[in-house]
Amino acid sequence: MAEQVIHFHPSKPAKPQDHKDKGWPQGRLEKVGLFLRKNRRLIIAIQWVIVVLYAAMVIIPAFLPLPPEDAHIWDNLRLFAQFCFWGLWWPGVMIATVTMGRVWCGFFCPEGAMTEWISQYGRGKALPRWLKWTGWPFVAFVCTTVYGQLVSVYEYPQAALLVLGGSTVAALGIGLLYGKEKRIWCRYLCPASGVFAVLAKIAPLHYKVDRDAWDRHQGDFEPVNCAPLLDVRRMTSASECHSCGRCAGQRDAVTYAARSPFAEILDLDAPARTPDALTLVYGVLGVATAAFQWTLSPWLLNAKLALAEWLVDHDHFLLFDNDVPWWLLTHYPEASDLFTWLDGVLILGYLLGGGFLLGSLLLIGPALAARLLKTEALNWQRFTLALTPLAAASVILGLSMLTVSHLKAEHIWLGWLPYFRIGLLSAGCLGSLWLAFQLVLRSTGKIGQKSIAGLAMLWPVGLMATVWTLVFFVW
Repeated sequence: MAEQVIHFHPSKPAKPQDHKDKGWPQGRLEKVGLFLRKNRRLIIAIQWVIVVLYAAMVIIPAFLPLPPEDAHIWDNLRLFAQFCFWGLWWPGVMIATVTMGRVWCGFFCPEGAMTEWISQYGRGKALPRWLKWTGWPFVAFVCTTVYGQLVSVYEYPQAALLVLGGSTVAALGIGLLYGKEKRIWCRYLCPASGVFAVLAKIAPLHYKVDRDAWDRHQGDFEPVNCAPLLDVRRMTSASECHSCGRCAGQRDAVTYAARSPFAEILDLDAPARTPDALTLVYGVLGVATAAFQWTLSPWLLNAKLALAEWLVDHDHFLLFDNDVPWWLLTHYPEASDLFTWLDGVLILGYLLGGGFLLGSLLLIGPALAARLLKTEALNWQRFTLALTPLAAASVILGLSMLTVSHLKAEHIWLGWLPYFRIGLLSAGCLGSLWLAFQLVLRSTGKIGQKSIAGLAMLWPVGLMATVWTLVFFVW
């Protein structure tokens, strides 16, 4: 793929693109972007340190015995690694994405760093059409989430090594086959890429492109490598940008800048893609929510008891067998943690069926609002993306449940927890409602149509608020 040709003048930062960005401390942020571009070697060094730490905490704990009952996260490597990965790492990555864009991808992700590095020595084959299918991140996310629950990836380092290590091996393989110094895996196949693309839409920090300044610029241009293969000149969304800083100052037109967290979704010229909308509603709000709550759900327990009773009454005992490979279903006799085939079937059905049902119910509001308003730019995809603040709150709440489990085990005071959960959920709900109502006001529909459309968007917000209320305060 042809490399973009760019010219860099650090002494001439891009001017603010429009009135939305005025009033923010642009000068300091511009300098941050230029600093990152000038210090690429430092960033690469940090990435390789993280690669080493990542490999150590994924591989070593998988060969350690179960921690004793009196073990703590500060004196047992297995517990420490588990806490770092699932108690700090994933919640932290999501919070960073919501606030600063995909900085994890650009600065710290070990898979991204390794696949880009190894692609230097790869075959550099042209990308096949099947690989560029825009639905792969969503499919990969759902498959990884469901499989991780079946093998208890959060509890056992062997399962973590299988899931995370398998993803890393796949990233290296893609790097060897395709691209030269590019992140083909990150752009098209990474299981987390779709989630990051959605959450980055509300990040208040982004790389802004002044299209007019780009086109005006003349002279000799210095090539700049955009690893995720973006057309920087036409970039209007933070979704696929890795925020690495390599393009800062390109043609005096690319600036690291602040914006309103609602700017991108309310900008009707910015893309509202179907893959992003489906990932948000069926992935982040659907399957992921089901994955966070299934262990607490009385519905799943009642279904298991009813089905088990029926199987016993009809002399069908095959599904009660728990002699299952650990890489297929959770099987750790030493921890008295054994999934039967019945467990596997029910968990699979709950995650896929429950996730699809929840996602479909959530889509009713955006679909109805778009149909009522009949405004071309205000399609169901854009109204669905209005739920992004709620999706961000939801995924952070779900991942923080793992953090809370570790803190409870260490007997740390958590009296603040209910207020934190209520506050975060409320912020997500209010942010999504504000976005939805602003979109409604931008339509050309009549007052009655706007009113009903606004009420329709109350449905998905209220539904998610109810789901999390059940999880935290009822079940």
